[in-house]
Amino acid sequence: HSGAAGGTCESPDTPTAPAACIHAGAMSEQHLYASKLASPDDAVRLVRDGEQVVVPASVGEPPALLTALSGRRREFHGVSVAQMLAVRRYGYFDPETVDHVRHVSMFYGAASRPGGQQGWVDFIPNCFSEAPTLIERGCIAADVVFAMASPMDADGHLSLSLGADYTMAAIARARAVVLEVNPNVPFAFGNCRVHVSRVTAIVESSEPIFEATPPTIGPVQQAIGACVAELVDDGSTLQIGYGGIPTAGVTQLAAKRDLGIHSEMIGDGILDLVEAGAVTNRRKNHLPGRIIATFAFGSARLYRFMHRNPSLEMHPADFTNDPWLAGRNDNLIAINGALQVDLLGQCGSESLGPSPYSGTGGQADFVRAANRSRGGKAIIVLPSTARGGTVSRIVPALASGTHVTTSKNDVNYVVTEYGVAQLRGKSARRRAQELIAIAHPDFRAELVEQARRLNVP
Repeated sequence: HSGAAGGTCESPDTPTAPAACIHAGAMSEQHLYASKLASPDDAVRLVRDGEQVVVPASVGEPPALLTALSGRRREFHGVSVAQMLAVRRYGYFDPETVDHVRHVSMFYGAASRPGGQQGWVDFIPNCFSEAPTLIERGCIAADVVFAMASPMDADGHLSLSLGADYTMAAIARARAVVLEVNPNVPFAFGNCRVHVSRVTAIVESSEPIFEATPPTIGPVQQAIGACVAELVDDGSTLQIGYGGIPTAGVTQLAAKRDLGIHSEMIGDGILDLVEAGAVTNRRKNHLPGRIIATFAFGSARLYRFMHRNPSLEMHPADFTNDPWLAGRNDNLIAINGALQVDLLGQCGSESLGPSPYSGTGGQADFVRAANRSRGGKAIIVLPSTARGGTVSRIVPALASGTHVTTSKNDVNYVVTEYGVAQLRGKSARRRAQELIAIAHPDFRAELVEQARRLNVP
């Protein structure tokens, strides 16, 4: 047995030697762990000018490290922090110091959206499934990794359970890997573990993990959820996208049976279905018996559920979001939100005109996965109106500059509180008719007239 520090333990001819050898290896890993302990201020000094720091999506971001980086940001020049879905606005989110440390978003969240809209936060367009490959090929730099991790196990592994996403690929390429170890981070199974020998520095913290605010569920969301529930059969496998409307749809599924989960995100909605007995994963024909996800975003209750749970695996996004792999699940139901849908079926899910709002994330991945799946359904959900009912979200054409997320060729079901439009395989004329039928009644006559002007009678 070789210890993590490089020493070799030779086995004498005694029956107790293997156990002694394993014990020596464990001690070696404990010593290695202790040798890498550092303060947050010392750890961030590992970053060099001009380098890019990669941070996991969502709650996998390490608060002690990013707070320390923020406090010392004026000491750096040309450093960038690349991340999907930042959940906290740290001090380095500062337009006055972007020449020192700049945020680079791969999916805007509440923390990064204002900077993206004002132009001082940068943006990398991507499909979530391809983010690890972009890092592996050097298209996205990964010089340093900052990430949250669980405490080390007896074999010297730490779990990046909150965000395997693209972070595992970044660790494979990074010059320096800095982990913030927190006892509140669950140890999860799957391809999300890092051996202590690969880590450059370890910072310990104990603050509670960031918890997602539960979405508001009103009558519109309940009506959309009821429509979605009608499309979900017992035994289906679910992917549930980020956002309040997809999450609201989940609340209507508690009476279903033998559902499975193969998703990018695991949140409290999925946990509710598990506790209701709706999710068993028994009828999944790809990776049966297991919930599959790549990042977590929920409550402390969710994080406790994840800890050493043999029915849950966290994997990188090039595994969870690969359309071919996810589509091996029969009856895959992908539920994702949009901001606008035009009469041809194009979905603008990530910008308001040219002004960025979120990102592609896994929507394009899972729409294509559901289209590949035998019996699969890709469902786009959105309220029929915005701005207090004054604006229709079903529009003749997407607003100028809108980022198209799901193309006209990929769109399948569109659901509002007024019903369901199935567009796949239908003509432009028929699509327009179906979408107008689920628009808010106040806008239907206007949409019919505008469709005529566009020569879509």
